[in-house]
Amino acid sequence: MRVRNRQQGLSIIGFLIVLAVVGFFAYAAMLLIPAYTEYFGVVKAMKALAEDAGAANMPIEQIRSKLGFNMNLQYVGDNTVPPNAIKLNTQGGARILQVVYDKQIPFLYNVSLLVHFGHEESLGGPNTGY
Repeated sequence: MRVRNRQQGLSIIGFLIVLAVVGFFAYAAMLLIPAYTEYFGVVKAMKALAEDAGAANMPIEQIRSKLGFNMNLQYVGDNTVPPNAIKLNTQGGARILQVVYDKQIPFLYNVSLLVHFGHEESLGGPNTGY
């Protein structure tokens, strides 16, 4: 009969390496989750504005004002979406509200995470059926 003397499993050094890798990605996730939560608030505010009856005929200043109010209701920070990130385009007679912005998140020392967000929402028009 042969006795097996070799142990199997994870050594303490291996465990520390795995823990460091998991900790690194957990830290990145903890920093990125609030940015994505804000983005989903921006999308929800844009959808609420698109459902407004008179949104298709509003000037861009009024759209920015209403969108800012809706974003405050969704707990989106005042400095998250700058006013120049809100654009109004026309395609085929339909008005398209477009919000494109970047969020820079400090990560470690002089390393930052840059996340690019963008969403379009149709405000309606003569050819869209709204």
